[in-house]
Amino acid sequence: MTSETPLPALDAGPTGLTRRRALCGLVVALAVPGALAACSSGDGGAPPTPPPSGTPVSSIPVGSGTVVEGPNGPVLLVQPTAGVIKAFNASCPHQGTTVDPPVGGTITCPNHGSQFDGASGALKRGPAATGLTPVSTRVVNGSVEFA
Repeated sequence: MTSETPLPALDAGPTGLTRRRALCGLVVALAVPGALAACSSGDGGAPPTPPPSGTPVSSIPVGSGTVVEGPNGPVLLVQPTAGVIKAFNASCPHQGTTVDPPVGGTITCPNHGSQFDGASGALKRGPAATGLTPVSTRVVNGSVEFA
């Protein structure tokens, strides 16, 4: 039977962090964008702060739209006719790519070409199998807010 000498343990510094844990953390942070934020020590129970609402209606082109950051990801705000504002989850139901604002009444996904009606978000052509998901909004004092 052979006897092996165990490797010495890597001593933890005053913070309790070993060199091995520090190096592993560095490798993860460099290899996985956003990993550092995911590993932060928050309170774990507080909901994320929703992004500010208040996109001016005047910034949404009539017959087209604009993509803004919503409380749960990108939202496509459209103004099919003057004064009529609709909002849809801007992630294509096919593979999650952010869709482009409507052109000529059609919203198109730049990834695989799925098309949706610019006023209703209804599916016009796949490969997506469903239309865009509506997002609840309201207009207050000339600005679009998430409801």
